[in-house]
Amino acid sequence: MQRSRLPAGGGNIFQKIRGKRAEAVAQGMELFDLSIGEPKGAALMSARKAARDAVMSDEEAMHAYQYNDCPAVPDFARRFVTAHLRREMPEEGVDYLPIPGIKPIIGLLPLACGCAQEEVKVATMTKPGYPIPADWCAYHVNVTHYPLPLNGQNQFRFSASDIEPGTGLVMTNYPHNPSGQIATEDWLRTLCQYCSDNDIRLFNDAAYYSLSHSDDSATLAEVAIDYPDLSWAEAYTAAKLIGNGTGWHVGAMIGSPDFMGDVKEVKGKTDAGIVAPMAAGAVAALEEDQAGIAQYREMYKARLDSLMGVMSDCGMRLAAQPQAGFYTLWDAPTRAFGEKLDSSEAFNFAMIDKAGVVGVHFPGCIRYAVCADVVAMEDGLRKAFEAADVGYD
Repeated sequence: MQRSRLPAGGGNIFQKIRGKRAEAVAQGMELFDLSIGEPKGAALMSARKAARDAVMSDEEAMHAYQYNDCPAVPDFARRFVTAHLRREMPEEGVDYLPIPGIKPIIGLLPLACGCAQEEVKVATMTKPGYPIPADWCAYHVNVTHYPLPLNGQNQFRFSASDIEPGTGLVMTNYPHNPSGQIATEDWLRTLCQYCSDNDIRLFNDAAYYSLSHSDDSATLAEVAIDYPDLSWAEAYTAAKLIGNGTGWHVGAMIGSPDFMGDVKEVKGKTDAGIVAPMAAGAVAALEEDQAGIAQYREMYKARLDSLMGVMSDCGMRLAAQPQAGFYTLWDAPTRAFGEKLDSSEAFNFAMIDKAGVVGVHFPGCIRYAVCADVVAMEDGLRKAFEAADVGYD
């Protein structure tokens, strides 16, 4: 019989928002779409030119499988990672791996921790947070997962004491989507020591690190190398840093040899590697066009300031000051348009239906992104929120 074999209602929050947005468009509404966490347009010209030259190359390696290496772009993974870091990595004690973006790798991490043979308990930053780690964990039958506490009180940095006994893998996401919170060196040292002492593997998704707006933003790699017994890994991607190239699904990981060796074994059995010309373009932008990357980073910072100014003027309450990326996170109002609202979803849908403002709701809060030109939207957004007359009871 032809039928779905999956539970009903299985879409994550982003899929549901896309559906709601499509309904509004079909009804002819003009939207202020602040839900999109995907920069639009083309990648940096430096990346495109290098990728173009690679595509036109007759070199066999450029058109072949790359597997766990990238022979077409020698030393790609180490170069890609190094371009992100302020501290030089040691020659020994770390390993590197090219990856086809971070999302598919997240699903391999529990497998690399042995979940095909035994139960693995995983901690994630998904409440509020990007749902992919929890989604992946839910597909692994031997994985139990739980969200680490993230809120305005702890400024979206959990404590090591929040990690439950028996946890085998902690998956962090700093800089954090949706709060824009960063990891600092001191905070990372506490976390690394705890995970080292308790034999917990530690992974960080650092997709937004190059869009940090604070010098206090630190990478796991720069701290973890000081903990020789720690099993750790960190991943970076081109999709958020080479301008507007979200389709450039290429990146790299660094980590301790044990963890990276396990990831390599699983990945080597299950995929054929990255697309070499995209790797050539991405690493060219990182190594030769930091000015271009900085231009986009500064653009997002200006847009964040613009949006926060408008919404704060209109009574919205910021949940955390964003220190990286292109997201703002707000406490969800309990009143709008003269009505009491019992959830962040109710507020978000009221704003969509009555004012055309689209965000992404999480429990108790709502995310508004600045991938669109919010500076050009200032007047319309101000009118929309003034009409909403939001309040917190």
